[in-house]
Amino acid sequence: MKVFLLALLCTLSFSASAQWWSFKKYKRYPLLAEVKHAPFRLTSAKLANTKVSRVTLGLTPYSLTLSERSVMKTAQHQMRFRQYEDASYSFNELAKIYVQQGKLSEAKWFYLQSNNLSRQQSNDRLTIANLIELANVKSAIGDFALAQQDLDEARDMATAHNWQDDVLAVKKNMDGLQRSKLAYVKPEKGLAGTTTL
Repeated sequence: MKVFLLALLCTLSFSASAQWWSFKKYKRYPLLAEVKHAPFRLTSAKLANTKVSRVTLGLTPYSLTLSERSVMKTAQHQMRFRQYEDASYSFNELAKIYVQQGKLSEAKWFYLQSNNLSRQQSNDRLTIANLIELANVKSAIGDFALAQQDLDEARDMATAHNWQDDVLAVKKNMDGLQRSKLAYVKPEKGLAGTTTL
């Protein structure tokens, strides 16, 4: 019996279509004719020449945090593999980020670390830049005497190398330090015994 059913099924051939019971013929439509001409005309647009002004976007706390993490990771990598010259620049960059965040004690520490590494590498340009920025941070904290010492040392290094641009930068910061000292000292409200009219 099994052999008979197998032979019967092999002799009858059915379509592989799932709708083999439908004997309806479908009408095939002709292909669409190709379009010879475009239904619209392309013309060149005339744009007005407007002046574009540059917009400077301020740094957000989020972007400063991302920058801090990125530079910190780079600095850790450089210190791990003893790339001290690159690490001194990374510490300088970290200190600038901390100044922008208003974290002056962290900025002071990273300027000191960058200064130590730049002295070890005999990178006097970076040492002078670090001393100037360190003096700015110290004057913002209120350590005017230490800021003056840093500026004096930076001026001595710049004059020893005869770098006039650095000498001018130090002089400019010394003038700013003197103004900060004067602004920090609060004058008395009035002399004793005098009256204002």
